[in-house]
Amino acid sequence: MKKIAEFCNAHLDFKFYNINWLNIFVLLLIIPACKFLPITAAYENSWFENIQLIALFWGLYLALTTKFNKTFFKFVGLVIGILLIRETNCLRTIFFCVPGEPNTFYTWKEIKYGWIFHPLYGCYMAWTGVYFIWKKLYLTFWDYVKNVKFPLWNCLILIFAIFCAWAGEEIFHNMMFEESSELLVYTTLASIIYLYSRKKEFNTEG
Repeated sequence: MKKIAEFCNAHLDFKFYNINWLNIFVLLLIIPACKFLPITAAYENSWFENIQLIALFWGLYLALTTKFNKTFFKFVGLVIGILLIRETNCLRTIFFCVPGEPNTFYTWKEIKYGWIFHPLYGCYMAWTGVYFIWKKLYLTFWDYVKNVKFPLWNCLILIFAIFCAWAGEEIFHNMMFEESSELLVYTTLASIIYLYSRKKEFNTEG
């Protein structure tokens, strides 16, 4: 038990940061959202989905405007780009809606040159991995693991949100529960980026 306590004290930050109030607010909204919002609020291109994109763009802004470990956070920005493209299904849900049919979109086969979108997405993901290796960012990541404490509450909320998003899709088959949990994933991810990109105690450059 003493070794466990020493490990926790060495690697976990138990402080509750103000940014976490946003995550708590979103967490508390999940059940009311499922109970009171119409299912159409969870459709693609709905205002609820757009809030998810805002949370991701907020994380992207934080990553690209940091004063610490700029190369590493450029990689973080590339990862958020992957999430943005995924969230919009390679932009299909934005530009290729079927007129008059809610939450319905043309298939890639019905879109001119649609076959090229997924290969381009794959190339982008591959480049993100290459960038991580090329810039030796695994060394920066290891520095974070060794020298910076993990924000415990943010990490716990993120793990919980990821589980809820998975459960909403695979177990409960509840679109609103899934989408509201995804919003919590994105706000928590952005809050973690905020801590690591803005707080001196969370960076490895002094």
